[in-house]
This record gives sequence, structure tokens and C-alpha cells, in this order.
Amino acid sequence: MKREMMPSWLELLLTTQFFTTCANHLLATRNECNLFCTECEAPPTAFCGYCRSCDHATHRVIQIRRSSYHDVVRVSEIEDILDISDVQTYIINSARVVYLNERRQQRSCRVSSCKAHSSSAHNCEICGRALLDPFRFCSLGCNFKAIKKDMNCDSAGSSTTIEKPSGNDENEEEPSRKRSARHRRKGIPKRAPFF
Repeated sequence: MKREMMPSWLELLLTTQFFTTCANHLLATRNECNLFCTECEAPPTAFCGYCRSCDHATHRVIQIRRSSYHDVVRVSEIEDILDISDVQTYIINSARVVYLNERRQQRSCRVSSCKAHSSSAHNCEICGRALLDPFRFCSLGCNFKAIKKDMNCDSAGSSTTIEKPSGNDENEEEPSRKRSARHRRKGIPKRAPFF
């Protein structure tokens, strides 16, 4: 998603809490707020199906779904109004979806799963989550954070210029890069004697 293609409602979508009980239809069945209107930016931002028929009948509405306690949206519902080309997609219940926000990494993981995560060829540029395919972001939220970060860098870069101090280039050293930890053997390995 490029900066110029970022819609005004996206940040509101990412900060909205879904799957609460609708205050207007407390006694109705199926009254959970899992719908979002891309045309109305006034509260309430999440609403139920009954509210849709009353207040948003002619508006563009997308439905938020749940997958393992995380909010997702079907690609078919947003691909024509939002550029999601950099976001990892998943197939859940035979529908292609994207996650709205990043999912927390497990703090303590077994050795095998940690190795699998670190050896992933593709990782999210914002949160570092391992990705299945060569995408840049794991969710719409991470994509949005990257765009905001770029916008902040551009505005800061245009207002201030940093000059490099004059001096000998030969004496200056480049900052050292982070090196990955290597496990080294203790001493020289000894083999069992042949009999």
C-alpha cells in the first residue's frame, strides 16, 4: 500500500474494537458488532447487521471475521478499495483473508519452533513475524505503521538537513554491523579411538 493510496478510514478500521454487543440491539440475536463502513467516519465505527439495514444500507460496508482470536477481513471485500499487495494473505475456511493487526509473538517457545522462526526466508518488516510467502508485512496494521514511519521520516528529512563533519575519511570507521551469535565448540573435538 502506497502513501498516496492510503484511505482516510484505514486508521479508524485498525483501532476499532469489533465483536462487542450492539448497544442499540441488546435483546436481538446475532447482535455482535462486526461490520465497518468505509464511508462513515463517525461513531459508532463498528456496528451489527441491524444497524447496517437502518443506517448504512447504501454504503460500502466490510465484514470483520475472527480467526484464532484475531480480526481478519476477506481479500475479496477490500482488494478493490485498498492496495494489499505487500500484505501476507492466508486461506481460512476456504476464503483468502488478511489480518487487521499484528499478532503477538510467543515469548517462550520451544527450540524447534524458535529455529523455524529464525530460519524463515521472509519476515514482516515491522514486527519480524515469519511469513509464508515473499510479502513485506504480516497485517494491514504493520503496513500502515510502515507508511506512517516513511511519512514521518520524509517530513523530518525535508525540514532538517544533516551535514557530515569535515575530516579525514581514512580515519573514519563505519559503524559495526550487528553480528549473529555463533555457537562455538569448546576446545578441539576428540574422537573415540578405533579398535
